[in-house]
Amino acid sequence: MYISPLNRRRWAIFRAHRRGYWSLWIFLTLFTASLFAELLANDRPLLIRFDGHWYVPVLRDYSEDEFGADFLPTDADYTDPDVQAAIDARGWMIWPPVRYSYDSLVKRLPTPAPSAPDRRNLLGTDDQARDVLARVIYGFRLSVLFGFTLTAISSVIGIAAGAIQGFRGGLVDLLFQRFIEIWSGMPQLYLLIILGSIITPTFWILLIFLLLFSWMNLTGVVRAEFLRGRNLDYVRAATALGVSDTAVMWRHILPNAMVATLTFLPFTLSGSVTILASLDFLGFGLPPGSPSLGELVSQGKNNLQAPWLGITAFVVLGGLLTLLVFVGEAVRDAFDPRKTPHV
Repeated sequence: MYISPLNRRRWAIFRAHRRGYWSLWIFLTLFTASLFAELLANDRPLLIRFDGHWYVPVLRDYSEDEFGADFLPTDADYTDPDVQAAIDARGWMIWPPVRYSYDSLVKRLPTPAPSAPDRRNLLGTDDQARDVLARVIYGFRLSVLFGFTLTAISSVIGIAAGAIQGFRGGLVDLLFQRFIEIWSGMPQLYLLIILGSIITPTFWILLIFLLLFSWMNLTGVVRAEFLRGRNLDYVRAATALGVSDTAVMWRHILPNAMVATLTFLPFTLSGSVTILASLDFLGFGLPPGSPSLGELVSQGKNNLQAPWLGITAFVVLGGLLTLLVFVGEAVRDAFDPRKTPHV
């Protein structure tokens, strides 16, 4: 695959930024692992060999009576000692590293919930007797996916809006700017409280609501680049030769505008993750029971006698945001024309 000299130079500068380079690899490793959360933390075995047959409970449901005539024809509860004994008597099971899902209730705790970390629950349990490590794995995935989705969609809308503003200018730009000023002044939290009193927020409802306001983050940057770029000689020449406005915007101005825009994306992603955590902390985010880093922060605040909850929330959320900020710094340096690969 051909890589232009300019992009090779940018990649060399990015790699020279050791903190950002290694932060990217650490983040990608953690995020890739979280995508397989069901294989890392689950209250169902990954694979069962029973009476000469193979079962994959992590992928599909099985009834208990398939593992013995004494059981009922209901979904198998693999944490039941009787079910485990029946399977072990005529086969074997392979469990994930963490034998709990994000909503599993840990039974036979040594102390009332929240219980301290031990060999069974490496990060302890929360005040509802759920394994903290399992909730961190699922919550990390949910937070990053939410941030990625919100950042991607809002960036597309914001870039398109800024491009139209900057390229058209005049009355279009003036009216669009007045609309953005009015729309950005709307009280988002109050509107979310009203929305939450009418319907139960879900992943997609929260995403759509936040998308209504987050698209303005990149509009100003793109607008400024298009206002500058539309007056350049090569753009005027393309227009004089009869090139359509869409082609001029897409092929001649947008590539230059994206240089400034790309430097903001890692910081926009960290902001999107923070927004979801903040809403969950305040109780206006995802439905109760959802794996959420913000809900873990709230539990740490409400259970000061269980410091492992607050410490875990701080380390995970702070570490995630730190990695994203370091990557953002490296991307910013890579697109800075004043930097050299030897920096």
